[in-house]
Amino acid sequence: MRALNYLELEGPLQRSGWATAAAQQRQALDATDVAVVTSPWRGGDLPAAAKSFASGKGCFAEYDLAHCHAPGPGSLAVARHARRSGTPLVLHAHMTAEDFGESFRFSSQVAPALGRYLRWFYSLADLVLCPSQYTKGLLEDYPVDVPIRTITNGVDRDALTGHESLREEYRDRYDLDGTVVFAVGSVFERKGLTTFCRLAEATDHEFAWFGAYDTGPHGSSVVKRWTSDPPENVTFTGWVDDKRGAFGAGDVFCFPTKDENQGLVVLEAMACGKPVVISDIPVFEEFFTHGEDCLKCGSEAEFRAAIDRLADDRALRERLGTNARETAAEHSLKRVGEELSSIYRDLVGQ
Repeated sequence: MRALNYLELEGPLQRSGWATAAAQQRQALDATDVAVVTSPWRGGDLPAAAKSFASGKGCFAEYDLAHCHAPGPGSLAVARHARRSGTPLVLHAHMTAEDFGESFRFSSQVAPALGRYLRWFYSLADLVLCPSQYTKGLLEDYPVDVPIRTITNGVDRDALTGHESLREEYRDRYDLDGTVVFAVGSVFERKGLTTFCRLAEATDHEFAWFGAYDTGPHGSSVVKRWTSDPPENVTFTGWVDDKRGAFGAGDVFCFPTKDENQGLVVLEAMACGKPVVISDIPVFEEFFTHGEDCLKCGSEAEFRAAIDRLADDRALRERLGTNARETAAEHSLKRVGEELSSIYRDLVGQ
């Protein structure tokens, strides 16, 4: 089988969780007998496709099934072509209106209109994939009127191997010492930025957020406020080339997010054996167990107590970290490849 696995604007989105999920799917499918195509365009890009179209050969490459990861114009063109040609179409719901809010400037105001568009867009598919039952429930309530199935984003544990060896390098680079409470990923208010900084103000621990942040026209006022004048014990590193360094430098992973579709970065922290402190939100009920592989918190006071407890209790850190590794192992890329291959074959009828 020849399957399109397409993320439009892959270059600009390379730092996103969408790009990580798409790359992991392609890697997982390499271990199956599914041949993966990453561009829908004949010749590999739009200029080549335009020339092909002008010569009468058409602009779309040949594939048996299309799987798109973004709700943009390129994916919409693929969806319309799939409907005309009878090609099975999978749309991956990495985005909902709920998790788009409190990300960029005006994102919360745009979210309701985005929800209406996503309802229409996702309903073009033969099958919608999403990473959690929580997200599936949101889509069903829109309503998205096609079959919806869940599949984990997975975690590439091999790509995180060696994070321990980068500990001193990254701690020296960002002048970190003692117990470091940390987060990884793009800096958004939705991911708990204000709570993260307030926790730092209330403790003596060092806090570090490894990830890009936008202070330009698209950046939110909350992000600009905290990153331009952070508490004395908070470091915003900006983009790091090797995220293994972030997981090596940090001691307690703190993720006070308000909404997620799965939380890929939590799985990455767990794969590194880090004790994690996360928000007590519905989506995490599906994957993580309080007191076993994480500590869940519903308020700033609970987050502070959990962080202080972990800082003082090495045995607890080690127990949670060991169990967290086992949880991450349940989301292997081998599992992702097997499930995707089966889904593709069911749709194609092989």
